[in-house]
Amino acid sequence: MDFALAFFFCFFTVPILGDNASSKPRSCSDVRQFYSGKGFSLSAVPQTEISGEHLRICSQGYTCCTSEMEESLSNLSRREFEGLVKEAGRSLQASLNAQYRNFDGYFLELLNGSERSLQESFLATYGTLYSQNAHIFRDLYGELRRYYRGSSVNLEEALNEFWTRLLERLFKAYNPQYAIGDEYLECVAKQTETLRPFGDVPRDLKLKATRAFIAARSFVQGLTVGGEVVRKVSQVPLSPECTRAIMKLMYCPHCRMMASIKPCTNYCRNVMKGCLANQADLDTEWQNLVDALLQVTTRFSGDASVDVVIYSIPLRISEAILTLQESIMVFTSKVFQACGNPREAGTRSPEDTRKRPNAAVEAKPSPTSSVRLEKLVSDVTSKLREMQQYWVQLPNALCNDKVTAGAANEDKCWNGMARARYLPEVMGDGLASQINNPEVEIDITKPDMTIRQQIMQLKIMTNRLKNAFNGNDVDFQDTTDDVSGSGSGMCADEQCARSPRVIVPNTDRPKLYAYPAENKKVVKGTGSQTQPCVALLLFSLVALLFRR
Repeated sequence: MDFALAFFFCFFTVPILGDNASSKPRSCSDVRQFYSGKGFSLSAVPQTEISGEHLRICSQGYTCCTSEMEESLSNLSRREFEGLVKEAGRSLQASLNAQYRNFDGYFLELLNGSERSLQESFLATYGTLYSQNAHIFRDLYGELRRYYRGSSVNLEEALNEFWTRLLERLFKAYNPQYAIGDEYLECVAKQTETLRPFGDVPRDLKLKATRAFIAARSFVQGLTVGGEVVRKVSQVPLSPECTRAIMKLMYCPHCRMMASIKPCTNYCRNVMKGCLANQADLDTEWQNLVDALLQVTTRFSGDASVDVVIYSIPLRISEAILTLQESIMVFTSKVFQACGNPREAGTRSPEDTRKRPNAAVEAKPSPTSSVRLEKLVSDVTSKLREMQQYWVQLPNALCNDKVTAGAANEDKCWNGMARARYLPEVMGDGLASQINNPEVEIDITKPDMTIRQQIMQLKIMTNRLKNAFNGNDVDFQDTTDDVSGSGSGMCADEQCARSPRVIVPNTDRPKLYAYPAENKKVVKGTGSQTQPCVALLLFSLVALLFRR
């Protein structure tokens, strides 16, 4: 036989003799059962395996999946993965919300208890004088609540306004024999800086109250912002490239009739790191937020802690009133010198309205309240530290031992192509590290804008918490406005949409990895069918050489 004739015989007869007549196609019964269990119709599911040239995601070997099945399973894998990410986010968000509710409830209880203590003690001590001027104290606590809730209240101005109104009421009450009008009271108030009728109490209370309330307000605000960031980021949809990778990871083994084989751990991690690359970029600012929150919790202990300061408000006000009472004659004389003598009120005679406190004013929180605050701080500290690396730990959490084959089965796991070891290295965290990810095509120059906005929110909140720790008042306007404008480094949707999509070429990514065959019992294939042809060619070549 000539060499040319042997060549012709091998390469033009293999397609005709390709199928092994003695082999039978494998049954798709397991795939049909699995597919039906997912809620899909069996009308288009083949009974036995078919050629897979039609597949767009899974490998195009012999398969039990049609194009319709592949699309249905792809959509299912996307929904299931998004559900897992949302569920993990809901768990984290629920933890943050629970901490917020605990602290918010505690702070409001402190304010309510302090106001109740003031009402009871002042009514018993000052009687009608307090009753006629109770609205001044109610207004003070109302401003404190509004400030804590994040309203645009200047706390120092609110406290200054309280002391001014209190001084005007008391001065008028202590001098009933004079007809004192509003203009005269304005002059009285102007003497506060020089005469200091309430002693050091206003300055001391203002210093401690502002620090305590700034810390409390910024802390609960930080918990709220953290929860909102988690909620919004967890709702970011998957990209088409990620959907393909998830489908290949989870359901392509079923199409290949290898449902019992779990994915290789590192293979799963590369898919997750690619799909969650933008989320991982939150890590730095998320950790900064947690550090800032933990730092602010240190303000909830000591003599200037929020519970001590709030509970001491009635006592400090009572001390200030007593200071004024003890020096009222001197103060009145100096006011008359500065503002002139007011007009006599006629026949009304002065009465002694000065009373020393005869009811116990609660000066500090009860031991039970202090223990409760310590427990709240301890709990939130533990929870915050647990969630500090959430975004970079999420891929590993989703690739747990229930999902993957584990380290003990590295040679017997699904690597995306066959049942064999997964060879590529695991990528790093974040978008920039995915340039060589072999499983997910990612444009590292096109970050997700929703997540970038949330990164900005974290930066803003962290800066506010740092200011709060240092006792600096900050403006808690709606943070959704803080990412707008040219200074934010963000771009408008239309501008971003007009930007050219630049794909960085992946020159280092290996296009193919050598994997061992998954199963020697191949029903239909060409590899074993070409071996006789090779032998025939070699035989012909040898015969040709001997002939010569």
